[in-house]
Amino acid sequence: MTRRVGVDVGGTFTDLVALTGDGVIGVRKVVSTPEDPAVGLFRAVDEEGAQGRGKAPAVDVLVHGTTIATNALLERRGAVVALVTTAGFEDLLWLRRQDRADLYDLARDHAPPPVARERVVGAAERMGPDGPLEPLTEAEVARVVHALRALAPQAVAVALLFAFRHPDHERRLAAALRAALPGVPVTASHEVLPVFREYERTSTTVAEAYLRPVVGAYVGRTEGEARRRGVGALRIMTSSGGTLTPAAAATHAAALALSGPAGGVVGARLVGEAVGIADLLTLDMGGTSADASLVAGNAALVETAGVVGGVPLALPAVLIETVSAGGGSLARVDDGGALRVGPRSAGARPGPACYGRGGTEPTVTDACLVLGWLDPAHPLADAVHLDRAAAERAVGTLAARAGRDVTGTAAGIVEIATAVMARALKRVSVARGVDPRRLALLPFGGAGPLFGCALADALGMSTVVIPPHPGVLSALGLAAAADRVDLVASLHRPLAALDVGALERAFAPLVARAGAELPGATVHCLADCRFAGQGYEVTVAVVESDPTALREAFLTAHRARHGFADGGQPVDVVNVRVVAERPAALAVFGGAATGKRPVSAPGRRAVSIRGRSFEAAVWPLEGLPPGQRIAGPAVLAGADATALLEPGWVATVHSCGALIAVRA
Repeated sequence: MTRRVGVDVGGTFTDLVALTGDGVIGVRKVVSTPEDPAVGLFRAVDEEGAQGRGKAPAVDVLVHGTTIATNALLERRGAVVALVTTAGFEDLLWLRRQDRADLYDLARDHAPPPVARERVVGAAERMGPDGPLEPLTEAEVARVVHALRALAPQAVAVALLFAFRHPDHERRLAAALRAALPGVPVTASHEVLPVFREYERTSTTVAEAYLRPVVGAYVGRTEGEARRRGVGALRIMTSSGGTLTPAAAATHAAALALSGPAGGVVGARLVGEAVGIADLLTLDMGGTSADASLVAGNAALVETAGVVGGVPLALPAVLIETVSAGGGSLARVDDGGALRVGPRSAGARPGPACYGRGGTEPTVTDACLVLGWLDPAHPLADAVHLDRAAAERAVGTLAARAGRDVTGTAAGIVEIATAVMARALKRVSVARGVDPRRLALLPFGGAGPLFGCALADALGMSTVVIPPHPGVLSALGLAAAADRVDLVASLHRPLAALDVGALERAFAPLVARAGAELPGATVHCLADCRFAGQGYEVTVAVVESDPTALREAFLTAHRARHGFADGGQPVDVVNVRVVAERPAALAVFGGAATGKRPVSAPGRRAVSIRGRSFEAAVWPLEGLPPGQRIAGPAVLAGADATALLEPGWVATVHSCGALIAVRA
């Protein structure tokens, strides 16, 4: 029987889920190792395999969600890069789009590009939309190669004007540099992102070059460790919600920038599918941050432009809005006397004060413990026991500065964290023209289910879905993620000038390449369309190669996204895209145990919710029979997360093990 294991490395904990054909069979949570994420990864693999078995069972596929690319961009720990661009355009990355980092802060600057200005070399050549305007001579190729040798870069990016349409000059320069600089990765823009908009194309190409040495070394080392343990195959999660082989991941390093969060959205989509809810707002609240996203029509929303660590990346990525409101986010009083939460985090070490690992500053987790939402007797990952006295001391120190009592300060901390997460949820819904009141909220991560009811109230939502194993849902999504290949090509044609044959010819090379890279995959065709003269595109599915049907699909999508669509305006097809997916043939959720009698709450505990004291029923989060009803206030403690059901909410256990909570 095929056995797939997903491992998600977070800022505080590393989560593992093992799946076979009949559903979830193993869950493991260990403390992350920031100095080397692979240590925590394989510690989770080894401990899960050895727990109660004596010997780790065979792993057919290990799927890894990694923050290695994200951290390298955030912390600027990538390679020393040199950039070759068309002469006269050496300052492109610094000119940007001429927008300000903050509209009202004149002292705020954009993050610097990941390449130094003195390491940019201009090549005397020029392509226009119709072909060469200035030839690239052999003497110029030799001069550029000599200049690059003198710079001694660890990686090289080549991004010339109009290379997305006419890549000949870029190919020649890249080939000469690869021959002259053996062992130095050379990244060409027509290979990474063959689409127009030179700023985004250049930025993405530079980011790819910047990340390749770091990602390649990490992936290679991880693959070696996996092979040594007898793992059949290693797959790496990408930002778009699919997986790549290690070799492909090493040459698509920038595509891993949102690797971990994408796994959570995949897991949330699977839960929604299991409970029959197609439209979801999702919130992954971990130890360091919270990630908000949107699932519409049982599909994760994928965008083709984003920014990570101040670096624009024009690659497909699941829509993620990240805020600094994790369980380890530190609370403080600012100079004006106001209570603040984040962006600083206690991280894995020392962690919150209640972990007993040396932390003394109050965090969101400490506040939840003070309010009675967490049980000090209930161990967390790696048998970490919560110390309520330590949490009260940490929150008490802050309370003294704020001039409030301990419980009131703890309530203020969670209220601020809730407001920060609610803003993130609004940015992925309300700001996109989506009414959150029509959706269900699916909170997950180690801390997410504690805030589900409060967030739903803040957004006017009436349904909250607490998934099975919410603390490790990202790892579950990784284990169940499909193999995926994303391809794109520039077209730039008026839709009225295209017929069925022209559309088929535009997609044919991409479809053939996708079939070669991922045999047996299901292929989906998409097109980036816009009204003529617009500065942005809307991506729509191409169900049939019919320009009339494509136009109607674009008008519908544009109206849904932007609130209007002028049917009389001409439409352009800017890019064509192909997504190839090969799903993992596994049943993710087995049916919950049947035949059990409903169980009564095993205990009660004093809790404080929104400034009021309650005696809450205490339930197990796992093992409840389908149909069991639970009325709030209630605390549901599980092996990997704890959920809080607030007064006025009633939850029912679904047959897949999820809890569906609605307002009473």
